[in-house]
Amino acid sequence: MNVIFLGDSLTDMDRNREKEAIPASYGVGFVRDAASMLLKRDPLKYKIYNRGVSGDKTVDLYARLKKDVWTLNPDVLTVLVGINDLAFDIKLGTGVEPARYEKVYDCILSETAERFPRVKFILVKPFFLHGSQTDDWYDGFCKIKEYAAATERLANKYSAELVDVQGKFNAAAATYGNEAVLFDGVHA
Repeated sequence: MNVIFLGDSLTDMDRNREKEAIPASYGVGFVRDAASMLLKRDPLKYKIYNRGVSGDKTVDLYARLKKDVWTLNPDVLTVLVGINDLAFDIKLGTGVEPARYEKVYDCILSETAERFPRVKFILVKPFFLHGSQTDDWYDGFCKIKEYAAATERLANKYSAELVDVQGKFNAAAATYGNEAVLFDGVHA
């Protein structure tokens, strides 16, 4: 079973691009943790691919969809994207506004489902906390709720598994502090 994680730096997390489908290629973030759980179940059943690229937005994921997803014949596609769409819009005016984010994200899912009718989608809502990457533009980052709502609509449309971690990060931050949870407000 080919499990592909597609996203930005939150997925990338220093993955090794020289090796494929081995622990060094998973990075140091949630892909490594998910891979560990899956491989404990059955080390021969799963091939896990990290296709995160730091700085990517939905439009970038769409541009590399064929190479990074379709060529791997996905059985499961997990997508985490959105924070750069918003951050680049706030900071540089080059981001992807929520309506366009949803349209491009929908293209990623619809075209993948068309080519791989049995693919299972797992969509992760984008999230953030107060931190060094978000504090100067905190009010703008609150707009992440619009991106998260779009992700939820797409999960419903494609009968995808939806992962919502904002509440969990908020609760953990209340106990341990923001930097212990997302060291810069974005990255774990």
